[in-house]
Amino acid sequence: MEVERYIEIAAPKATFCQMSNTPLYLDHAATAPLLPEARDALLEGLALWANPSSPHRQGRAARAALEDARERVKRALGWEGELIFTSGASEALAIGLTRCHLPLEAVSAVEHEAVLRHADTARKIAVDAEGLVHDAAFPGLVAIQHANNETGVIQLIDQLAAQAREAGGLLLADCAQTAGKLALPDADMIAISAHKFGGSIGIGALLVKDWAMLRPSGGQERGYRAGTENLPGALAMAAALEFGQGWTEGAARLRQKLELALTAAGAEVVSPDAPRLPTIGAYRMPGVSSAVQLIRFDGMGIAVSAGSACSSGSLRGSHVLEAMGVDSKNSSEIIRISIGKETLESDVERFVGAWREVAGRGRAVA
Repeated sequence: MEVERYIEIAAPKATFCQMSNTPLYLDHAATAPLLPEARDALLEGLALWANPSSPHRQGRAARAALEDARERVKRALGWEGELIFTSGASEALAIGLTRCHLPLEAVSAVEHEAVLRHADTARKIAVDAEGLVHDAAFPGLVAIQHANNETGVIQLIDQLAAQAREAGGLLLADCAQTAGKLALPDADMIAISAHKFGGSIGIGALLVKDWAMLRPSGGQERGYRAGTENLPGALAMAAALEFGQGWTEGAARLRQKLELALTAAGAEVVSPDAPRLPTIGAYRMPGVSSAVQLIRFDGMGIAVSAGSACSSGSLRGSHVLEAMGVDSKNSSEIIRISIGKETLESDVERFVGAWREVAGRGRAVA
């Protein structure tokens, strides 16, 4: 069916869901709202406008604040190694993947595009039908996500890292979706992004167990990254992490409530038997394409996504679902729901009502 027909079918009609003037945001895996604590810290950092690399008094004050933020981030994450501030997880991954002293040997088939773009010659590690990796025993650098950004499936990184080390390798974990939500895994390098847990956009970090794992490139951050440091972002990142991780228990209860209601309404849960991040779920609405779903939910004031936020605008097929063996028709009917600190039980109830309505209209059209 062509896009014009999608729009015609999904044209706005008066529904109870559309009557609400309050937007409902269920796309926290793409980016989370800036926490008030992080906003205050960001403003504090903007007042410290000097370059942290400058030798004068103002520069030294900015440097002191930056190093304090570095230690606060490490402490909040329970990380005892080194930390390089970056512009986000994509840059952190690029540094780890291209400047490790070991060559990139293997990546999982369900990695984020930020990893895959550096992995043309690397082996692709297959996953099972639940999206889980079982083998990371390679002698070079291995890159595996902690939790998948499309399905929420959590990899057993501690076990996989042990396999890599036994084979003489190292493991780089993309923790963009899990940092600030789950305890960090026992990886050799870890990439994180602040805007996924309530910090500001434009700041992230590469956590490294030992500087010897990386080749320096000159510039800032102990010579491992070039560019003036983002002090306001670093302060906001520290403040967001210090908010704590206890809220994910509530998120798990909300997702359970959501999934019970959706399955009762005919939905299919992606990877229901795998360990999954409490904040992310992927669901199939049989007979209704994700393109139609996105249009209809958006018309109801509800923000969700299909696949990764980096590619959902194109609505192209998901390499993650393909690697899991999901056929193209079924994968084209799957959307992602991701909840955050602000999500309420009433939000879940509103979305379930909208789902039933969209699914009912889809069946009527079919």
